[in-house]
Amino acid sequence: MTTSQQARVLESDPDAQRRQQLREFLRSRRARVTPVQAGLPDGGARRRTPGLRREEVAVLAGVGVSWYQWLEQGRDITVSPQVLDSVSRVLRLDEPERRHLYLLAGLNPPVQTPDPAPVSDGLRRLIDAWMPFPAHVLDPYWNIVAFNDAAGLLFGYTTDTNCLVAYFTNPVNRAREADWASGAEAVLAQFRLAAAERPGDHGYQRILAELSEQSPEFGELWARGDVRAPGQLTKVLAHPTAGELHFESTQLKVPARPDLTIVMLNPVAGTGTAEQLEWLTSPEGRRTTLRPVGPAAYARPHD
Repeated sequence: MTTSQQARVLESDPDAQRRQQLREFLRSRRARVTPVQAGLPDGGARRRTPGLRREEVAVLAGVGVSWYQWLEQGRDITVSPQVLDSVSRVLRLDEPERRHLYLLAGLNPPVQTPDPAPVSDGLRRLIDAWMPFPAHVLDPYWNIVAFNDAAGLLFGYTTDTNCLVAYFTNPVNRAREADWASGAEAVLAQFRLAAAERPGDHGYQRILAELSEQSPEFGELWARGDVRAPGQLTKVLAHPTAGELHFESTQLKVPARPDLTIVMLNPVAGTGTAEQLEWLTSPEGRRTTLRPVGPAAYARPHD
């Protein structure tokens, strides 16, 4: 097959493109690992080329030499997560590279463990810059980990607040949502999808068990099995001092922190919401704002 014919095959066959990229990726990662880094006894003495040989990667990863050769050639073979993890270890891949290897090998990438590091100053500056509009940051379990002043004034958030628990158990949330039932269906369907990405995660199980005990409505809605991708939602709130507020709620992922989600509420044009938020976050508005009472009633207990 000529070079031009090969190029046409790659253009028309996404799977062939993936295997080609797999070949190039594995070869480039293998070339950058020195024998000394891999812990080989001879340290790679008298080598003509840098990096590891294919057979050395196979032995260090505990797989057959022929099998690894087929993998690096991009052949259509069966691979397992365990073997890819072994190859990743030998090639000294970082987490983004390991996930990339999974995708190139045709497997779903592993679920990333949430980073326990605190929210960065950059993220805090981002949500503060959204003022006077509300914005907050969620962890994978929808716990509030950061919020700006507008979100605190509007929703009474604390760093102990779990958004899903608050939505179903805090009476203030129900009173302020113009269409609470519709919103409940949407947030539960989104939470189900988030939980499905981490099967067996005890953090989700604790929240679901807690809500099952506290809210019969939650149990009925959860039993429906609805799933909904995160995206933009419309929200109408009846605030006791600012009046009726209309928002578009948008979720944004953070590439550097895939365990976090930024939620930003944007006022709907022509509804007067932006002007009311300007007043609400002013010194006068802050003095007259009635904040939700009893945040402990909808805060998740510490584990």
